[in-house]
Amino acid sequence: MDLDISDKSIPVFAALDSKVRVHIIKLLSEKKMNVSEISKAIGLSSPITIMHLNKLQAANIIRTEKKGNQRISSLRVDTINISFPQQLYIPYENWDIELPIGQYTNFDVQPSCGLAGQNGFIGKVDNPSYFMDPERYRAGMLWFSKGFVEYQVPNYLKDNQQLEMVELSAELSSEFPFSNNNWPSDITVSLDGHEIGTWTSPGDFSDIRGRYTPKWVYNDMNQYGMLKSFRISKHGSYIDGQHAADTLVTDLDPSKNSWTLRFEVKDTAKNVGGCTIFGKKFGNHDQGIKGLFYFSDIED
Repeated sequence: MDLDISDKSIPVFAALDSKVRVHIIKLLSEKKMNVSEISKAIGLSSPITIMHLNKLQAANIIRTEKKGNQRISSLRVDTINISFPQQLYIPYENWDIELPIGQYTNFDVQPSCGLAGQNGFIGKVDNPSYFMDPERYRAGMLWFSKGFVEYQVPNYLKDNQQLEMVELSAELSSEFPFSNNNWPSDITVSLDGHEIGTWTSPGDFSDIRGRYTPKWVYNDMNQYGMLKSFRISKHGSYIDGQHAADTLVTDLDPSKNSWTLRFEVKDTAKNVGGCTIFGKKFGNHDQGIKGLFYFSDIED
């Protein structure tokens, strides 16, 4: 489950604000249980237990099903990721871009793979040839089991300017046929041939529907990813503020008209679990691949 700091997330925060409900989550992480079993384990009456279960279900943390006269509860989520607002004061000018995820310029992908738009799949799934379909620019979600996709990021620097820092963000997850909430994958991101770092996605999520995912997407397909931040500075490269590589902003060639941005799952990765990229009107974040480029004037 991917949360942000907004009113929509309050039911989840409220559900977790209880030692009893945290205890119930721990119990359900081991096995499915009925009301009587949970009530006995936590030492509370069945009506009070049901009240706690209802709050967890309303927050989409657990699911319940009826088996005869029994109410069986189980966990819906494996992880809960909370994205806090990040604001970094930088005394520089900047330009920003947002690339549609279908605007890749090069690729080498292996099935399972495919493209999806607002009205359905684009081309045939699990056939890499369709990654060159002219309609790919309409894609709001793409996925592949291993390989890479590359984008061209424009360089708007003038001759008398120098780059100070780059910030990129994208909504990402692993890739498993349909979905698998516990399916780690090492996704490596690089710019201008220099690695920013590798992030290990914990899974390919379908525990709940994505906020923006179109209705035609099946419930057991990729629903959303995690919004990841990639930063290149004069001190190194960072993923979500954590040092990830020694690439410096000065390693980028300022003379190029554009830099190549690559998302890759390497054959040699420890966790070869694919990559899904979510774009506009898909997932939990209504955005493509965003970039913010800070620069300063070179003094004469």
